[in-house]
Amino acid sequence: MSPPTSNDEVTARFSDRVGDYVRCRPGYPPEVIACLVERHGLRPEQTVADVGSGTGIWTECLLRRGHRVYAVEPNAPMRAAAERRLGSDARFVSIAGTAEATTLPDASVDWVTAAQAFHWFDPPRCRAEFRRILSSPAGLVVLIWNNRREDTPFLAAYEQLLQAHGTDYAAVKHERVEKDGSLERLFGGSHYARHVFANAQELDYAGLEGRTLSASYTPREGDPRRAALLAALRRVFDEHEQAGRVRVLYEARVYVGPLR
Repeated sequence: MSPPTSNDEVTARFSDRVGDYVRCRPGYPPEVIACLVERHGLRPEQTVADVGSGTGIWTECLLRRGHRVYAVEPNAPMRAAAERRLGSDARFVSIAGTAEATTLPDASVDWVTAAQAFHWFDPPRCRAEFRRILSSPAGLVVLIWNNRREDTPFLAAYEQLLQAHGTDYAAVKHERVEKDGSLERLFGGSHYARHVFANAQELDYAGLEGRTLSASYTPREGDPRRAALLAALRRVFDEHEQAGRVRVLYEARVYVGPLR
């Protein structure tokens, strides 16, 4: 199965999952910001376009650091969730736009970031757009994902569950960008830096269910496949929980480079 190609289809995939996304998606470890500061020179006075900003999980990390952030998000319900969460901060600017058409002025930002989002972008078109909005040819682009590990009995069983019950899981897994040339098409080669940091969530069953249903590849409410997914999820949780919780381990993977 191929990943979705319609912009409208991609944009709408999370519209009915915003509540679960806000409550149950993992954040990013503090080492990510520390790496950008210490290894790549990120400074608080620099302006950032956070593209595909969603509900504002990564945007909030940048705001805490002191940046003015243009949060570019095409999905209206997700954008509204970010506005409710972050709208009181004067440095937060919510933008209805896409990675390929941010609506931002030329040379208006110092950095571009995309957290848990680039795998939905069109690499050649967003490359051109990022080059247009960056204030310097040396300006850096940062891509971030929380990659779920599969190396514990629970995580291996959870991966099998998603493969069995996901609607188009294999087609839209973000890990594909590491193998299909998307990173090289964006950065203009393989000169980008790669960093990896540990991350984790401790979830009770409600948290695990919300984390699962926040993903675009799980059946929507009303889909007859949803009941089978949830029954299997309950079995996996009951088999692996300890003291009523399971531990989801991630690698926070960070890619940083200029657009040569």
